[in-house]
Formats: sequence, structure tokens, C-alpha cells
Amino acid sequence: VTFFPAMLSLPAGSSATFFCNVSMENDSELEYSLNWYKETNHSQAQKIAGISHNDLQRKTEKYLVTNHTGVFKMEILNLHQSDSGSYYCGLIAFFEPNKVIESNRSHLVVTAALEMTNPTEEPEIEEGNLPDHIKPVFLSILLLAGSVVLLIFGYITLINHPDGVSLQKEEKPTMVPVPTVDYGVLEFQVDQQAHVPQETWLVSHTEYATIVFPEEKPATPE
Repeated sequence: VTFFPAMLSLPAGSSATFFCNVSMENDSELEYSLNWYKETNHSQAQKIAGISHNDLQRKTEKYLVTNHTGVFKMEILNLHQSDSGSYYCGLIAFFEPNKVIESNRSHLVVTAALEMTNPTEEPEIEEGNLPDHIKPVFLSILLLAGSVVLLIFGYITLINHPDGVSLQKEEKPTMVPVPTVDYGVLEFQVDQQAHVPQETWLVSHTEYATIVFPEEKPATPE
């Protein structure tokens, strides 16, 4: 009867698995039962589980024993630090119920439980304290935004400044027609049939007229 592995060190909350191998080369039809024992600080051994060679499995709240045809697996569930100690199996043949064939001892050490951490959780970034690899990118964005604002401001200033070069399309002023005024002397024809000497004509009054010519100025008479 052999018991293995010889040494286990596991954290609290996990499970420990031992195997007990029973060799039946000469007595393959031998009926027997198998017990598991625990020793703590070389004290009196205490039976913690047992199974018959005909049973397939035995389960309690703390222990699970499975028969794999000559190889028995014992699992200690939900380990606590008080489970630390030495374990071994003992074979009891039915024809010799008072005789126990003991295996070698295996040692179990239960350590403190591991702290559960999430490897995918990213560290929180404190406000106002950016990581080193983000700072250059952030400064580049600020510089680019500032350059764009300056270009827009300069463009607006250049257009609206009175001495600046206007980039807008110049609009032609509205053409308002201005009338042209020309003054001249009008001669009124005299009835040619009246045979009155020219020197006897009397000037009764003089009339003046203002003639407005639209757009084009007419030719001035000689």
C-alpha cells in the first residue's frame, strides 16, 4: 500500500488530492476496506474517511473518496490551516479484521489564503496626474488646437482691418444716373412775312430755359 504525493503545500480555500495505491498481485479476489488517517504533531492517528473495495465513491462535507479500481483518490475540500498534518491510508482485510496494513506518510501544509486580484483592472488615474506616456500626446493636442485658433483669429483680423488687404470680392458701386445740364442761348424765329425793318424790332422781354439731357451730353451748337 503506497500513499502519494509525499508533500503538498496549498493555500486555504483550495482542495488537496492524495492517492492510495493498493497492489493485489497474489490475492486479486481479496475483500478489504480502506481507511484514511490524519496525524497532527505525532499525536494519535484519527480516522477521517473510509471506503470498501466494492464502493465507487464516498462523499462527506469535507472529504471525497473515489475508487478507480485499485487506486483510490482522496480529496480534502475547502482547506483550512487546521487541515495541516500527516495523512496515510490503512488497508483492512476482511479475513484479518484486526490487522491494518499502513502506507507511508504524506504531509500537507495549508498556507494563508491568496488575495484575489483582478489582473485586468487598470489603476485609477488621479485627477491632475497623467501618466508619463499620455503627457506628450496631450501637449501635442493642445499645441495643435492653439495653432488653429491663432490662424482663425489672424484671418478674421486681416479681413476686418481698414488698412489690411481685403480678401473679399469687391462690389461695384451702384451706378446712379446723373443728369447733365447745358446752358445756351435760344433764338426765336420771327415771322418772315412781316416786312418790318429789323432795327425797329423791340425787345419786350427775354426768356431763359433749362434743358436737362439724360445720360449723354448732346453736342454743343457752334
